[in-house]
Amino acid sequence: MVELKQLQYFLVVAEELHFGRAAKRLHITQSPLSRQIQLLEYSLQFQLFTRTNRSVQLTPAGHAFRAEARHLLAQAENAVAVARRHSQGQAGVLKMGFTAGSSYRHLPRLLTRAGSALKDVEIVLEEMVTVQQIEALKSNQIDFGLGRQPPNHQQSDGICIAREALRLAVPTGHRLARKSAVSMTDIQPEPIITFSPRDGFYFYALIDGLFQRNNMQPTYVQHVSQIHSILALVSAGLGVALVPETAEALHFENVRLKKLSIPPVHADLYLIWRKNDSNPAVKAFGRLMQKRLSIP
Repeated sequence: MVELKQLQYFLVVAEELHFGRAAKRLHITQSPLSRQIQLLEYSLQFQLFTRTNRSVQLTPAGHAFRAEARHLLAQAENAVAVARRHSQGQAGVLKMGFTAGSSYRHLPRLLTRAGSALKDVEIVLEEMVTVQQIEALKSNQIDFGLGRQPPNHQQSDGICIAREALRLAVPTGHRLARKSAVSMTDIQPEPIITFSPRDGFYFYALIDGLFQRNNMQPTYVQHVSQIHSILALVSAGLGVALVPETAEALHFENVRLKKLSIPPVHADLYLIWRKNDSNPAVKAFGRLMQKRLSIP
């Protein structure tokens, strides 16, 4: 069996064509160097050098073997480098769940930051609502979730990466479209399109809580799970809707987003991952996002 050390010794001798100088470069004595070359030739079953009292020359087989030996050593060094980067979390594959709403602005920003610092980490994306992300994290189907659920500190770590104010989406010709800011009293008589209490529970609870705090009984006419579906229904004139401000990125025709004349109500977006995950890439990615995207 050929050893990497023997290949290294062979290449130095092939460059120096002198065992004394080669031994000096390798910081060993000449005798063990000669012994390793002999063992290498024995393993290969052909001669690499012709030796006389005055010179050392490569045989034709030695010339051919030199190129292959360099290639083998380069492959070995690359294998070590790749393994080291994986062990340090600088390379690997991460699976990330994300909500449709996060893809409008925040997901691209996150991927840009990750790509510049962790070039050898591949991120595989899967769109799923927040509830599905939590289950997928528990069952190890994904490594990260980008959604509305804050971390459960007994089971998960995480950070808030965005805090969005709510806006009222109204059709362009609606009576409220002309107002610079809309009050809760303005909204009271309107039919409300809102989020699904199952797939969009975070927004459903946030918005319904806002109505309850203002002693309002909203008239919900539709419950859907995605922001773009809500805006489509608003555009069709079926009602108004409270949505996060990133909905502006969709540029929906015939829809205007109006500020609310109340103390700000925010929708938070979290990046979460399993607590004490053994994957070095998860730890490295989490540390990077804590440093670059975390909101206090």
